[in-house]
Amino acid sequence: MNGDKLHTVTLNTEKCRGCVTCMKRCPTEAIRVRDGKASIIYDRCISCGECVRLCPHHAKLPTYDPFDVINSFKYKIAVPAPTLFAQFPGLRDINVVLSALLEIGFDDVYEVGRAAELVSEASKIIFNRGEVKLPAISTACPAVLELILSRYHNMVDNLLPVQAPADIAAQLAREKAERKGIPPEDIGVFFISPCPAKVLALKEGIGLMQSRFDGILSISEVCLRLQGVVNKMTPDKVKSLSKMGRLGISWAKTGGESNGLYNDRYLAADGIENVISVLDALEDKTLSSVDFIELNACPGGCVGGVLTVENPFIAKARIQAINKILPDHLNSLAATGKSLSFYTWEKAPDKTEGLLLSEDRQNAMQKMIAINEIYAKLPMADCGLCGAPSCKAFAEDIVNGRIPKDSKCPRLEKEKQDDAE
Repeated sequence: MNGDKLHTVTLNTEKCRGCVTCMKRCPTEAIRVRDGKASIIYDRCISCGECVRLCPHHAKLPTYDPFDVINSFKYKIAVPAPTLFAQFPGLRDINVVLSALLEIGFDDVYEVGRAAELVSEASKIIFNRGEVKLPAISTACPAVLELILSRYHNMVDNLLPVQAPADIAAQLAREKAERKGIPPEDIGVFFISPCPAKVLALKEGIGLMQSRFDGILSISEVCLRLQGVVNKMTPDKVKSLSKMGRLGISWAKTGGESNGLYNDRYLAADGIENVISVLDALEDKTLSSVDFIELNACPGGCVGGVLTVENPFIAKARIQAINKILPDHLNSLAATGKSLSFYTWEKAPDKTEGLLLSEDRQNAMQKMIAINEIYAKLPMADCGLCGAPSCKAFAEDIVNGRIPKDSKCPRLEKEKQDDAE
């Protein structure tokens, strides 16, 4: 990672009260609170959105493109995540929402769930051929992928090398438009996202040579435009547009991807703290008897993304209700005529140094020794008074030059002052 990394979460300093809630709960210790305001170390940020979810003052803001960006293109294609359909109470026909997307300005729609069914089949082939180290780890959640690439380098060979369903959907949608004779320069493809991690991944084109999207919209903003239209949709306006089965829409919740492999030896977990617990167990070699690991940073899976509007548990229940009226799946690799390579990474994502002291082993060891020397003199209370989430992070900030070398622990200084009095 570097300073040019896309900032998918920003801070509204006027709303920030310096309450340290975000700092204490950030899974990668990417936040500091100094001079009464929070700041983000973007090299450590994995765009999980936890700070957005937890901030009681709404000072953390996820970034995405404004809806009006679609007007930059003559032919506009919406690529909705399966989670979108869980935002509407009582929905039983996905076509209602898809048709409503045409009413608010899009010219065509292409469900991510369609591509998810294709990726499920491709994953199954790769998995059964033994082309990935077991246990294979899903790469569907970009926040988890970022975490592994920056912190768990010894697990990179376990990553399932398939493209995100959204990227596959974007490519197929664009090809469909071009077959209609629409000039490529007139085509705009827009993903409707449940979380900032997908904003980061799809804009940067992780696993690809370049991004396939012209904009990333938020589910919450799109829902504001859709709500009134959906409520007024009459049968004559509803078009038969959906080509997604229960397998595709199930990717919206934890376990949906795993079920597509038809393998019982899997583990599915959600919530960033649980994700880290699983990865630590895998790193410590205390996790066995599983062939596939599906991890989602958000509670419940993508239904828990911070760019959604509905409670994740309610959204999950709605996905399950819709599932009952859908066929198993409607898409297959054979029907697309694409080779397996179409669905795999164009290039492997690079490991990063976000959570490492240094890629150079000797330099990292020297830094660790220096950190431990400082840490040994600290109270190890992790109180946060210094503006770092832990005493170890405070020591690391000194060694890495984020704060002056003569920085003092406020807690120890207070104790010295009390003793002197």
